[in-house]
Order: sequence, then C-alpha cells, then structure tokens
Amino acid sequence: MSEYAIRVNNVSLSYYIRKGVSIKNIFRKSKPEQDMFQALRGISFELKKGKILGVVGRNGSGKSTLLRAIGGIFSVDQGSIELFDNKVSLLSIGVGFNYLLTGRENVVLSGLLTGFTREEIDAKMDNIIEFAEIGAFIDKPVSTYSSGMYSKLAFSLVSELNTDILLIDEVLSVGDEKFARKSYQRMKELIEDKNHTVVIVSHHLETLDELCDEILWLHDGEMKMIGNSPDVLSKYRNYMQ
Repeated sequence: MSEYAIRVNNVSLSYYIRKGVSIKNIFRKSKPEQDMFQALRGISFELKKGKILGVVGRNGSGKSTLLRAIGGIFSVDQGSIELFDNKVSLLSIGVGFNYLLTGRENVVLSGLLTGFTREEIDAKMDNIIEFAEIGAFIDKPVSTYSSGMYSKLAFSLVSELNTDILLIDEVLSVGDEKFARKSYQRMKELIEDKNHTVVIVSHHLETLDELCDEILWLHDGEMKMIGNSPDVLSKYRNYMQ
C-alpha cells in the first residue's frame, strides 16, 4: 500500500475560451472565435496520506483548475494524476448538483459518483439533512433553492461523506453567521483528522499557515515554489506586496 494519497506527474491542461460575440456576427450566424488558454503547465508533486497541502497564487493562476483535475472533473492534456484508489470529494460552491433533481436525489447521485454504495449513502442521509438545516426543501428541486440553501447542502454532503481525500476550493464555512461557525468547526475537524488528506485553495493566508503542512505556489499555471508552509508563505507575502 502506497504511503502517498496523491501523485501529480507533469500535468498540463488547456481549454478554449470563447471570445465576445458582436451583434453583427449574431445575425450573420458566424461561429464565435475561441482562444486556447493554457491553465496548467508541467505540474508535479506528491502528497503523503494525512498531510494538508495549501495552494496559493493570484487569480487565474490555475488553482481551481488543479483541484478540478485532481477531482476528475477536468481531463488533463498531458501527464497523470494518481489517487491510489482513494475516494475524493470536492467542496466548491457552484459545482456538483443537478438543478432539476431534488436535494435528496442529488445527495444520492453525488454519493454514488464518489464511490459510495446506496446503503452507505442511505445510512448517512439523516445526518446530511439534519446538518444542512434546509427542512422540507430536501425533497424539492435544487432549482428552487436560495444560494445559502445550496451551499449548506453541498457543505453538509461533503463533510458527512467523509472521503479519503478532501479538495476544498475557498469554502471553509458557509451560510449565515450561526451556520458559518458550525460549518467552520466541522471543516476544521475534518482537516485536522489524520485519516484525511487535504488540498485547500484559499486566499486567506493566516488560515493556511495555521492548518497546512506544505504550500504549493502557482503562478500563471506553473509551479513557482512548493515547500513547508512558513517558507513558501513568507516568500508569497513578499511577492504580493
């Protein structure tokens, strides 16, 4: 059994960005122009089981793209990502739910896609619903949810499914003040549990300094630095100033 939970080897990833369409071209029914954007270039690192990796960088540096690649949402153009049969979940507001399905149906679907059995999901369902605090809306389409209800259910689902690898994209707490305190405490407990391997993307450097073992600094899709948290964060702070 490997001592590593994640191995990212020479990963590059690009995608098309559609340019703006003029009124003239709409009536001409011409195809919109697209630019190729290189989001990641030659990213390589290993993360041991139970470790916490923070990812920093300016907006557009590839942080969220990297998380989505590790989570299997994006396919890489080059290189490989190994998860050593670990179950992985991504907590990122706006990712993961089908708006036509009910909250309960989305919980089941997300759990199955993550690798849990229907029996395992059913056993966790009551806890997910109780923590989310959305009441009868659990059996209504997600399209009827407010943004707060959506984020509460998404957070509750990820925190209760308890996967081997947690990918956290800026979301350490959600909801109103009371729920935010509860959700932050839950997330902190999950992160500090050595049974979990965690990758956190955040601009909140104090939180990363407190929680993370290592920091990966991305710049324009490339690795600028990786190492222990104090060293990398110190250089990153100096750079940003």
